[in-house]
Amino acid sequence: MGTVRSWKQPAKSWLMFAAAALISIPSLFVFYWMLIVSLKSDVDSQAYPPAFLFFEPSFKSYGDVLTETPFVKYLINTLIVSLGTVFAGLVLGLPAAYGIARWKLHAWSVGIVATRMIPGISFLLPWYLLFREFGLIDTYFGLIIAQLTICLPMVIWLMIGFFEEVPAELHDAARIDGCTEFGSFVRIILPLTRQGIAASSILSFIYAWNNFMFPIILAGQKTRTLPAAVFSAMSFEQINWANLAAMATLVTLPVLVLFGIAQKHIVAGLTSGGVKG
Repeated sequence: MGTVRSWKQPAKSWLMFAAAALISIPSLFVFYWMLIVSLKSDVDSQAYPPAFLFFEPSFKSYGDVLTETPFVKYLINTLIVSLGTVFAGLVLGLPAAYGIARWKLHAWSVGIVATRMIPGISFLLPWYLLFREFGLIDTYFGLIIAQLTICLPMVIWLMIGFFEEVPAELHDAARIDGCTEFGSFVRIILPLTRQGIAASSILSFIYAWNNFMFPIILAGQKTRTLPAAVFSAMSFEQINWANLAAMATLVTLPVLVLFGIAQKHIVAGLTSGGVKG
């Protein structure tokens, strides 16, 4: 009986791995196709039938992107907006999530989930009209506010589970020792939920980095981000597919590297917040 059970366990693991690999094939193929197109010449990138494996690689497209476009400016804009979104999301989201978890405001959590389910495109027209009225079009502040529409509910929803796991006795003990409510939150609660904070920060950064829907409407020449720059590189007259793929690869690469480095922290953070004893 033990032998049969020990045999079934590896078989189940292999089946799960095979299923995950099968599901991942379409996404991996898209990244592979983007990469090989970026390594082809403009002529080869439009050849039919396309060459999937055998072609002469060239890095000319990357050189063109880095020298003929303000890529560094777009990179700095993207970093400012992404890091600003993460910072603002944590400053606003952590106290909000703690308040909901501490005082059992479950109706608020339901409202946050409902807000998160609204498509982001629904906010575009109101944001545009409001930002135009207050002069926030093509500003970092306006882009960060727009990104918070999606990132802030995500931070709050993720962190509620972490704060609910912290025993209330720790908070009460800190208050007895003379800590204020804010002091107890900063000195006791936040250090105990650092995994959740790390996971929320990384997920918010990835979303803000990849999002192009808000920057394509609310940004301009001064604050254009990398995803919006990739979209703006397309025109009706001519599309240089090799250069476009090279720029898309440069946009995607930092996120892939960050996710590869931090995937253990993300998984550990999400599972810790989802398990309640």
